[in-house]
Amino acid sequence: MNFRTWSGVPLSPPPLRCIPCFHQDVLIVGSGAAALTAALRVKSHNLTPLIIEKTSHVGGTTSYSGGGLWIPNSGIHPSSTTDTFAEALKYMKNTIDAKPTKSSSLARKTAFLDNGPKMVKFLADQGFKWQPSLGYPDYYPLVEGGKVTGRSIEGKVFNLKKLGDWQDKIRMTTRRPIVPVYTHEAGDMYRMRSGSLKSFLTAAKVIGLRMGLKKLTGQFPVTLGMSLVGQLLHLCLKKNIPILLDSGLKELLVKDGVVIGAVVIRNGQEVVIESSRGVILAAGGFARNTAMRKQHQKIEGAEAKTLTGPEDKGDAISAAIQVGATTELMDEAWWGPTLVDNAGNPTWVQFERALPHSIVVDQKGNRFVNESESYTRFIHNLFKHQTKTDVAIPAFLILDSNHREKYLLAGMMPGKLSQRAQDSGLIVKADTLEELAGKLGIDPEGFQATIDRFNTMARAGTDEDFQRGQSPYDQFFGDPNCKPNPNLGTISKSPFYGAKLVPGDLGTKGGVLTDEHARGLREDGTSVKGLYAIGNSSAAVMGKEYIGAGSTLGPGLTFAFVAADHIATE
Repeated sequence: MNFRTWSGVPLSPPPLRCIPCFHQDVLIVGSGAAALTAALRVKSHNLTPLIIEKTSHVGGTTSYSGGGLWIPNSGIHPSSTTDTFAEALKYMKNTIDAKPTKSSSLARKTAFLDNGPKMVKFLADQGFKWQPSLGYPDYYPLVEGGKVTGRSIEGKVFNLKKLGDWQDKIRMTTRRPIVPVYTHEAGDMYRMRSGSLKSFLTAAKVIGLRMGLKKLTGQFPVTLGMSLVGQLLHLCLKKNIPILLDSGLKELLVKDGVVIGAVVIRNGQEVVIESSRGVILAAGGFARNTAMRKQHQKIEGAEAKTLTGPEDKGDAISAAIQVGATTELMDEAWWGPTLVDNAGNPTWVQFERALPHSIVVDQKGNRFVNESESYTRFIHNLFKHQTKTDVAIPAFLILDSNHREKYLLAGMMPGKLSQRAQDSGLIVKADTLEELAGKLGIDPEGFQATIDRFNTMARAGTDEDFQRGQSPYDQFFGDPNCKPNPNLGTISKSPFYGAKLVPGDLGTKGGVLTDEHARGLREDGTSVKGLYAIGNSSAAVMGKEYIGAGSTLGPGLTFAFVAADHIATE
């Protein structure tokens, strides 16, 4: 057995006691969707993959996610929806290159766009069932190359009981109840009591037929991230791909400058895993590592309310750094607005802030953002406003009773406000705007002036300050029955509601800098042989932007495919 090395320098010999040793062609660290895809592709090349997962459950943060993939020209959307490589590349350049990064090089963009459709077809050939995210626009649909019809795809409804004994080993979404809804149906679910027949019928189909009927027949139907993980895990199990749970990465092994395996802590014991063809890091980012976030993202990042799993500590990134890999985008995350209660418990907020009869203000009562814009752009604007004024964290989401009577709020049905939500401080209720300002600590005069101006613009249907409702992206999250602007409605009907809004994230987006083959790179641009990084373990090809639903998982699964192909040719 080879002695361990650290950045290529031999360490002391291992203890004389026997250390268990596994031998595989490719070691894959992590068990989210990118890791499972990498394993399937490695297996297709007649190589032997091994997946290790440091927790007792498969799925990583993917299981919590919407499960969407941004894949241009995927072949999954209706034939009437045209797309080309050239259009997608133009869109990526127009949105990402304003703040260029090494991770978003032309070579990596090209590799992503070339291989995304191939990855989709490969998984379909393996038995994966895809569903287009119908009508979900790119996040900048009016930018040249953008698509109003969108480019996102997701998994079809999947019966989790197909996993057999592994059903109990898959990480479950924190959303309750688990409703098998597709992304493009979510808006109708939020608007189910808005008076829209379409929304009512969609809710009836999802809850009555897809969820109720399938459960009556003994199924456990899931969509979104649960479908993505469930289907991929099912395919891996059918291929007899080994998965070691409770097995966390400790360090990488290097021989003659080549990564040839890892030391893993399995059930409290060190285990050596030798992988003759390489190691693929797919273990997420460092969103739960406060020290790393303070180092790279200052206090704003350290205090961000992440929705990742508790194990997201940056183990894979740290191990890669120790063997000579460099990193990029460590100051960035997949940011998004998040509501918090008095204990700091987070609730992701998307439709609530985009629907009519809502507004976001700072502590002075001033608006500073288009409330309906994409989540990462929203937080970038919040950070700018905080730097300028020091009154944007926390900000506040404000709603009136028109909103509460028609739309869902933080999982609560329209017309309902749970006692728990009030007791925890998640939602504050008041009979007047002045009272609400006092309870939330907002300057009452500035707040009232903002509401007056906002209501005037809402009645006219034009947001002169931040152009809310002008983009098809905004409109996707609005209420089409609200005229003349689906995203604007007055804040006028008592009682009123408010909640603290702070920066949150779906994970960090900085990590190992990789090339177009997903190889880990050194500072001088040469590759760390045998080392590959994908997903949030790598620096994002999207750079500092978030340009469409599934900008995390789309490249994650694509570069998993790319890494496996490159390993097979080496």
